[in-house]
Amino acid sequence: MKPIAIVTGASSGIGAATARRLATEGFHVVAAARRADRLAELVTAIRDADGTATAVGCDVTDDASVAALARRVDDLPGAATLLVNNAGGARGLDPVESGSVADWRWMYEVNVLGTLRVTQALLPALQASGAGTVLVIGSTAGQVVYEGGGGYTAAKHGQTALAETLRLELCGRPVRVVEIDPGMVRTDEFGLVRFGGDAARADAVYAGVAQPLVADDIADCVAWCATRPQHVNVDRLVVRPLAQAAQHKVHRAQSG
Repeated sequence: MKPIAIVTGASSGIGAATARRLATEGFHVVAAARRADRLAELVTAIRDADGTATAVGCDVTDDASVAALARRVDDLPGAATLLVNNAGGARGLDPVESGSVADWRWMYEVNVLGTLRVTQALLPALQASGAGTVLVIGSTAGQVVYEGGGGYTAAKHGQTALAETLRLELCGRPVRVVEIDPGMVRTDEFGLVRFGGDAARADAVYAGVAQPLVADDIADCVAWCATRPQHVNVDRLVVRPLAQAAQHKVHRAQSG
């Protein structure tokens, strides 16, 4: 019987890549997200590749939806051993003095409270497995701030604080807490969501960067952390593309 891995925000980007990769690692993947059509396509692809997966519609900002996810996991055969808190996102790049309160609230709700809700709901099952892992997809924005990123960095700092506190509180119990903090990752939707569908602004973030990270790179990190022996806890894994030496230091090739 396969162990169960739950991945939130699994309908695209890092979440979808992680779901596919964990299926190849022998997990029964519970792919959770709001968009049922995308989840159906993902689960079909995993099954076509001889993996096992279950799609569960879930909005991490809704208590009832998260509770339903936990019940669905409890109904599945096998032990829930891995939770990947991937659902998140950014909105806007405005300075603090003119930033949208609604955008800040949304970022905190999805990144921080979404992680809180899902972790609380799945923690009993993870602990009962005797070998659980809570994995949080954070960001280097959770370590360093930058102009225009106040709302997003505040949310990601909050998510980091949640993970670090949880690790302290679970000490002595059979549940690891792992945080993966990516730098520049180019996915189909992150930038579009941040800039309200403005593809030109989204593309400009990666202008001149020959090889930003892609979703599969982060999925590879998730798989590596999740498959270490249970006594090995990777507290924090920071991963950036070679072109990004630090949050403000990015090599961009000159055009022309």
